[in-house]
Amino acid sequence: MKKLFFVLSIFFAATAYAQNYCALTGDEHITSVVERILEKRDSTSNYKPSKQLPRINIEFAGSANAYFTEGKFDEASFKMNRVRFEILGALNDNLSYHFRQAFNKLGNPASLDNITSSIEYAYLTWHTGEKFDLVAGKQCLAVAGYENWINGLKVREFSVFNDSYALFQTGITGVIKFTPTQHLYLQVANNKNSYEDGFAYGLPSGVEPAKIPLLGTVNWTGWFADNSVMLMYSASAGQQAKGKNLYYLMCGNVYEKKPFLAYLDVLYARAALDSQCRIIAPGAAATAQNTQYLTLIANLDYQFHPKWNAFVKGAYETVSVYKTNDAFEKGRYVTSWNAQACLEWFPLSVDKGFKVFAHYVYKAHALSGNAKALGVAMPHTQRVSLGIQYIIPVM
Repeated sequence: MKKLFFVLSIFFAATAYAQNYCALTGDEHITSVVERILEKRDSTSNYKPSKQLPRINIEFAGSANAYFTEGKFDEASFKMNRVRFEILGALNDNLSYHFRQAFNKLGNPASLDNITSSIEYAYLTWHTGEKFDLVAGKQCLAVAGYENWINGLKVREFSVFNDSYALFQTGITGVIKFTPTQHLYLQVANNKNSYEDGFAYGLPSGVEPAKIPLLGTVNWTGWFADNSVMLMYSASAGQQAKGKNLYYLMCGNVYEKKPFLAYLDVLYARAALDSQCRIIAPGAAATAQNTQYLTLIANLDYQFHPKWNAFVKGAYETVSVYKTNDAFEKGRYVTSWNAQACLEWFPLSVDKGFKVFAHYVYKAHALSGNAKALGVAMPHTQRVSLGIQYIIPVM
């Protein structure tokens, strides 16, 4: 075991994309999308605990990348996209636990959670029976969307929206399982984008911190057509500061029937304060107010051979101000497009979770007159990557 960790440490130091997203637990095999998402929710709905030794997994992905700006080559380098360590298991038939830490994140403790941001999961689940579970600790927000629930290794490049808000929060979640295919998630969690945790320039003048910086979420998830269709819809509301609120409306629509996987995510946020820090005026140290963001993500996977998979994906995003404030005029500021194509090869077998991939991503941005008036500049970029990823079941 010591030799294994020594070899891995050398590899990690030599090679590094670190998205910060929710994921299923690492496992010895790759299952269908429904099973993967169910397993991701092992702490909340479908996990059947029993007293046993813990499972320990190491998850990593690394790549060689070539970067381009406006079609001109910038640089080429190696990067560790993700390195995560997790432990999960059960104390008895009713109590399970899950801990996971990502090593691609800054380790500064968040003032609200009082826990380093590199720790994504640190929670216990009380399985009261077939109809209700209770989850307490640091966990994933119960917001909807395929890319908010699935393993980040399945999402080669996230949208700007998904990369711009804190998905892992400390809180409590109740899961009501009306039927095996109809679940309702009720959650109250910290809103870490509040106050000093999330604003580029702190609170605007005259705005006071929130006394209850929490986010409440209701999520309905259902499986249909012999589990080949999954629909998930959520609504969230919370305080950012005194009198300043944040709202999320999100949905995920997933279809999987071999050899195809397709999904459409719709993500909308309306924030009294720009918690995603996406509207910034160069030279003007002020947090924008009255902002809204809309993102559409469409993806199609085609596994044309047991050892080969290909996918194409597109994302459309807008950033706007819905009411004039300070230097920020009402109207749209940025419209962005994200186009991707990827080819994946499973040299051992699909069930082992080890893959080699070639990935291309193109990002384009259209700036409105409002953004240009603030001096904003966002060039088009491209990236070509060749890499590997693996989930190692250490124990």
